Amino acid sequence: MTKITKEDALKYHSEGRPGKIQVIPTKAHSTQRDLGLAYTPGVADPCLEIEKNPDDAYKYTAKGNLVAVISNSTAVLGLGDLGAVAGKPVMEGKGLLFKIFGDIDVFDIEMDTKDIDKFIQTVKIIAPTFGGINLEDIKAPECFEIEKRLKEELDIPVMHDDQHGTAIISSAAMVNAIELAGKKFENVKLVVSGAGAAAMACTNLLISLGIKRTNIIMCDSKGVINEKRTDINKYKKNYVTKRKVDTLDEAIKGADIFFGLSVKGILTKEMVKSMAKNPIVFAMANPDPEISYEDAVDARNDIIIATGRSYYPNQVNNVLGFPFIFRGALDVRATTINEEMKKAAVYALAELAREDVPEEVSNAYNTKHLNYGKHYLIPKPLDPRLIEKISSAVAKAAMDSGVAKNPITNFEKYKEELRDRIGTGNKLIRRIYSQARINPKRLIFADAENYNVLRAAEICYHDNIAKPILLGRSDKILKIIAEYKLDDLLTNAEIIDPYSDEQSSRRQKYAQFFYEKRYRKGIRFKDANEKMYNRNYFGAMMIEHGEADAFVTGYATKYKEVIKPILEVIRCNQSIEHIAGMYIVITSNRPMFFADTTINKKPNAQTLVNTTNTITRTIKWLGEKPIVAMLSYSNFGSSRTGSPERVREAVKILHKEYPDIIIDGEMQANFALNTELRDKHYPFSKLKGKLVNTLIFPNLSSGNIAYKMMQEIGGAEVIGPVLCGIKRPIHIVQLGASVREIVNMAAIAVVDAQNPQSSYL
Repeated sequence: MTKITKEDALKYHSEGRPGKIQVIPTKAHSTQRDLGLAYTPGVADPCLEIEKNPDDAYKYTAKGNLVAVISNSTAVLGLGDLGAVAGKPVMEGKGLLFKIFGDIDVFDIEMDTKDIDKFIQTVKIIAPTFGGINLEDIKAPECFEIEKRLKEELDIPVMHDDQHGTAIISSAAMVNAIELAGKKFENVKLVVSGAGAAAMACTNLLISLGIKRTNIIMCDSKGVINEKRTDINKYKKNYVTKRKVDTLDEAIKGADIFFGLSVKGILTKEMVKSMAKNPIVFAMANPDPEISYEDAVDARNDIIIATGRSYYPNQVNNVLGFPFIFRGALDVRATTINEEMKKAAVYALAELAREDVPEEVSNAYNTKHLNYGKHYLIPKPLDPRLIEKISSAVAKAAMDSGVAKNPITNFEKYKEELRDRIGTGNKLIRRIYSQARINPKRLIFADAENYNVLRAAEICYHDNIAKPILLGRSDKILKIIAEYKLDDLLTNAEIIDPYSDEQSSRRQKYAQFFYEKRYRKGIRFKDANEKMYNRNYFGAMMIEHGEADAFVTGYATKYKEVIKPILEVIRCNQSIEHIAGMYIVITSNRPMFFADTTINKKPNAQTLVNTTNTITRTIKWLGEKPIVAMLSYSNFGSSRTGSPERVREAVKILHKEYPDIIIDGEMQANFALNTELRDKHYPFSKLKGKLVNTLIFPNLSSGNIAYKMMQEIGGAEVIGPVLCGIKRPIHIVQLGASVREIVNMAAIAVVDAQNPQSSYL
């Protein structure tokens, strides 16, 4: 499990722009005319249209893709009643998840009231702003009445996710668990531990799926809810059992299912042993389950178990539901989220778990292959098929049940639109991390005398990305480890001090190797020996001698001072003549690849060919299909001298010698990136109808300027520079790189080292 420190969490939420979400304009707003259209007088016309037909708000405003995440923070998961403002980070986090998984915009609203009537009235007053309402972290029993009344009085989808999200995800897992256990819904005996909002919603949904109410026993903190009890509220009375049992210990005997939404440790191994054959245990208490996974599987080898924890099989995680349920409801303008829609989500999730799992999903969870079975009852949160499968099922159920005001006429087209809603940039990063976890490598971190480098190394260890080797003065490294309590590095990372007497024989070996390699280039043995005190020479030598698998450096040294020792020790890949530098630029809808950004200052035509060849091979290895535009300041021969001529010659060579590379040029950047503009003016281009994702720049300065502008002005996340064409897996981070940037590069270096051909470049 990833170790997240208090410092990590506070820094994540506070650095840069505080919080996790922001509002971004979706229309042009740079000119006076734009502003006149956006506000006055331009807003008058859509306002009048909406006055005549209120449904036009979905046409002229963001209402149709806007959800309110509303809470009074009286029941924050694992934290209790925090008060309205203290719960805001949770609500912002929910908004972030809505956006990245469902492409749904969110305003988080924190209510400073525990009065039910005030809460409901406030939500009703602001409801015209939104296409849907997500209630969150409201304690029982108040949450029942709040949701019930709002669903009755509003004509937009309302869902209390703590109740129904948990119910939908756990029920999907239960559908598959019951089948795998060889049981039937109508026959199973169910014991529910917990009588809060989530437990009741889960139980109700399981009843609607076929479990008989007479076969259910519910327990609260005082024992079984039975006919003897006089202390139960009107909500608990719906679950009174006639069976003569008072305790969980008595109720569990012979039960088929234990369904826990209560407290840590309430279910014992002895209780599990007393259950029926092929018992099903859903221990979903947070932060710790009713019985540990280890104790449960030790008690019974025929058990099927699910928990709320990510590091065990079958995690019941609400993110599998709410982004996609609301997505489907919003897209058909459903007036509610009804039982039919919830059941559709249940069956869609259950069915998806039975389908073949894409390799990228298996890799993301560090397993060779996920197969439907007792250890894989429900899909994983990073499965890219979720939005298509669940949202379309929910939308169809809304239509079939008569609550959809805007029915979908072409579901195949709709599914394609759903897939396109989620950009591929973050998927690329996840894919790199997932691949690294399959086979973590011995990774050298140069500049390990710096906190950022050590923290990145610790994260790589905890995330199972790499096996860290720390290069630097051991006393300084140990001091930082102690100061920042990075204790795991002491036992799980190797510390190598190139300056110490302990490394003298190694330095001698490396110096002799270097001398024999470069004595005809003016290097004396004395010079070679001195260079081995330099961490970059020393680390490169470790890689060259197979004493480590990959190397990340550059944090404390200028790029040109780092690249020189690497190139003196490590050769280019035999199949190419030039190395190149590439940046991965993560934009809002797809990853872009910029080259050359760090190596070749003023390339000739053949160098541009080599760069393109090298970069496209790298992009393919990353799992993307390169669509390449070779840039200049002119389009297709409009200028006959300078860089356009070199670029044009390079394209000519590439078309002839590398016909499999999809490339054209020379062209200006706007034509490269605007498919419609390019196709209109240059319909003969080999890029016709294609979305460019790779830009080859005519020289280093233009490429370097472009990626830095994207980073600073465009707000894109930038990964790199990825060193392409070097024979060994060595990569250089930017001077003073952040922890995240170092970890990103470490993951790339590890995947590079996994390549059986020594280098993919």
